[in-house]
Amino acid sequence: MTSAPEKTSLDAVGADVLRVAREQVLERGEGLAEAQLLEVLRLGDEHLTDLLALAHDVRMRWCGPEVEVEGIISLKTGGCPEDCHFCSQSGRFPTPVRSAWLDIPGLVKAARQTAETGATEFCIVAAVRGPDKRLLTQVREGVKAIRADGNDIQIACSLGMLTQEQVDDLVDMGVHRYNHNLETARSHFPNVVTTHTWEERWETLRMIREAGMEVCCGGIIGMGETVEQRAEFAAQLAELNPDECTMNFLIPQPGTPYEHYEIVEGKDALRTVAAFRLAMPRPLIRFSGGRELTFGDLGTKQGMLGGINAIIVGNYLTNLGRSADQDLEMLKDLKMPVKALSDSL
Repeated sequence: MTSAPEKTSLDAVGADVLRVAREQVLERGEGLAEAQLLEVLRLGDEHLTDLLALAHDVRMRWCGPEVEVEGIISLKTGGCPEDCHFCSQSGRFPTPVRSAWLDIPGLVKAARQTAETGATEFCIVAAVRGPDKRLLTQVREGVKAIRADGNDIQIACSLGMLTQEQVDDLVDMGVHRYNHNLETARSHFPNVVTTHTWEERWETLRMIREAGMEVCCGGIIGMGETVEQRAEFAAQLAELNPDECTMNFLIPQPGTPYEHYEIVEGKDALRTVAAFRLAMPRPLIRFSGGRELTFGDLGTKQGMLGGINAIIVGNYLTNLGRSADQDLEMLKDLKMPVKALSDSL
């Protein structure tokens, strides 16, 4: 049991952590370093409200009030040769997901429905190590068909690891943003994936950046990483300086090595959201998979007021999400304007 003097001392330490963060991140726009992020992640629950308020202030100052809304669609589902231990689309695990391809009319319809929600971003995803010729042809035809449908929504892709030639092809297609998650801290990655390396993912991100596409990169919280590795991961993402960071929370998938992992506790998840914002004052930080399970409705609102400024609406790749109407109503209640397509082009 903590004594009164000890509690007073801990309160003072926590207040000092927040004071330094306010001066460094809010006032100067400089993200916290790894050691500072660890201090944030170790703050007691009594500091959580103030931490979330600071992260929200940072978001408002350096990003503004708008929220970017995105829909995603799986062009090629399941049958992936990689062994990412969290993923139900890996062909190495006995999961219920089976390999399937979406046709071009289905892709056009999904893009149209996404645009009708008010979203400005449509991401085409494939469960692959990297795209082969067939997949890239399908993406090219899909992008053309979406444009022929009169849809001006911005198109992003997430197709695994790329070669330079493939990067150039995507630029030529008009893909403006590419998602490729580092997934977790470099030190923890070998525990999560063994069929490729963290460095291979980093190399794809480097080529994307140099080609002029926007970089979308984040990962999944709750895969057995330590609090120190969460701080490490946030600092590594900040070094990458992505245009967008996706924040996923583990959904234990049946048949995967992580099927019995526990859900991240809500307060720890909120602390992590705030820490990522204090590491990266300016990028989009997007609520992605697992937020419904980890937070519920109330916690999702808390996260939106704790540094988040982008969300995926509708369903995810192999999991159901909230309806777009529910999320748009939530943003309306929070008086958070949805970023307009005309402002993003």
